[in-house]
Amino acid sequence: MTTDRRTVLADAAIHVLAEEGMRGLTHRAVDRAAALPPGTTSAYFRTRQALLTALVRRLVAQDQAELQAAGEQAQVPRAAELTDGLAGFVERRLTGEGRQRSLARYACAVESVRHPELREILVPRQNAAREAVRAFLHAQGVADAEGRTLTLLACVDGLVFDRLVGGGGAVPRDEIAGLVAAALRDSGGEAGATAAG
Repeated sequence: MTTDRRTVLADAAIHVLAEEGMRGLTHRAVDRAAALPPGTTSAYFRTRQALLTALVRRLVAQDQAELQAAGEQAQVPRAAELTDGLAGFVERRLTGEGRQRSLARYACAVESVRHPELREILVPRQNAAREAVRAFLHAQGVADAEGRTLTLLACVDGLVFDRLVGGGGAVPRDEIAGLVAAALRDSGGEAGATAAG
């Protein structure tokens, strides 16, 4: 029961952070968002830092579960399939619950500059989706498949950030295809030329 209540509160905190920003993240605001009696959040998370840490852990757990599931469903794709997969990922991060998590994640990333314990939790981790991208680049003859994977995923993350902050709407598939083509450039094969699929 305690674990369930903590999860409910962490999810409510993500919602509050996404909607009201870091200044709006208070114990009372989380109580209201979770529809729980006043004082509930502070009973489980005595300090604001404890609440923020629980929020970040929950965000990372949700992200990892999503990426693991996506990677487990994927075979080593062709460029067009990788482009479609990344485009779907971007769309999920820009809409609905995914948008809320993205807003909260970026707010936490900025906060982690001043709080190393949060930075440690937010460090990118290995998961099946990341491995699927690395395996694809390796299969296409990319020499530094791991490095190119990190760069490609950072660029995709940058597109999400740009659209959230700039209000630019959806990311066209052609933009994702361009990033995939750039990751394949100088791989020695023909994949770079067919990345747009």
